[in-house]
Amino acid sequence: MDLLAAAIQDYGWGDPAFIPELQQRTPTGHPEAELWMGAHPKAPSQLRSAGVGLDHHVATSPRAALGAAASFGQLPFLKKVLAAAQPLSIQTHPNIAQAEIGFARENDAGVPLDSPTRTYRDPNHKPELICALTPFDAKCGFRRVEQSRELVARLDTPGVAPLAARLAQQGDDADVLADVLQWLLTMSPEDASRLTNAVVDAATTVGDGAWLTEIMWTHRLQALYPGDPGVVVALLLNHFTLEPGEALFLEAGVLHAYVQGAGIEIMANSDNVIRGGLTPKHIDVAELSAVVDTTPIDPPVQQPTSNEHTFDSPVREFSLTRLVIDEGYQATGDGPEILIATSGGFRVTCGDAAFGLEPGTPVWIDAIDPEWAVEGHGTLFRTTVPAG
Repeated sequence: MDLLAAAIQDYGWGDPAFIPELQQRTPTGHPEAELWMGAHPKAPSQLRSAGVGLDHHVATSPRAALGAAASFGQLPFLKKVLAAAQPLSIQTHPNIAQAEIGFARENDAGVPLDSPTRTYRDPNHKPELICALTPFDAKCGFRRVEQSRELVARLDTPGVAPLAARLAQQGDDADVLADVLQWLLTMSPEDASRLTNAVVDAATTVGDGAWLTEIMWTHRLQALYPGDPGVVVALLLNHFTLEPGEALFLEAGVLHAYVQGAGIEIMANSDNVIRGGLTPKHIDVAELSAVVDTTPIDPPVQQPTSNEHTFDSPVREFSLTRLVIDEGYQATGDGPEILIATSGGFRVTCGDAAFGLEPGTPVWIDAIDPEWAVEGHGTLFRTTVPAG
């Protein structure tokens, strides 16, 4: 067991205050978007007492570090604190086959791993789960075409007619949405600006009634990314406002954008992000069109049912448990774990090792470590690899 020094990603959409305040640091005023806890080569955590990178530790002692999870060939998950003051990009993630092909293709083309035009940064898929620490707004998955027709019908202006006409096509919802998405993401900048302006102008005339949250976010997205077709794409996605403790799980191919709030995010060990809009970063419309699944979905909001709640994530790489602890907790595992407290304070012990555990400081536990225990009170998030 060891405390981890975890890397901060300073993406422009990050909240300057949330992660520093979680870690009881004075904010610098600069964005702090993500706290990475794991062994991804882009930003591996450091074992504080051992003085080595977690990636090096796992590579040199895979059985001791990972146990049965050594069959993955790496630590299979990446855990983050995500803090968004502004919206993330409209994006999706590949499945394993798509990631392996895309990664090899870009390697063969000689695109450097750190190139800003690179789409695939590793050969892994990226299913993910987000659990809210604050009220958390997210766009996630296409809603049914009939519902989007109802929403667009409220934007009663001639400038929105081209969008309404596209949505009025007959056919399977997934096919209609694929056509609308391709049309939006490949239109000229002039047409995109004309359409987004028409949508937002019409939205200003909408009073009380349905779809007000979606319409409100259209205003905000247009203010941040004027003329970006992602403003209209976001209008076609389900909108969720998670309360603290609630979670969403996303499979590969689901189009989404986290737009505001902080949470614990857990995913397979990947940094593959295929963007379609609402970002100054590299956008790859052709690859997004090949990877995205436009089948309408309504992913369930998962709510904790007890002080020890494991969220549903039907993948082999990770499992996330939220622990609300009044006095203490004991656990025995047979795989690697990363713990992080988000409130309160604890003392964690494992064998002869013991550490004070304040919010925002993660702890690594090897597969060979014996039973661990914490004393104290607060909220702790435990990440493990499912058995079997």
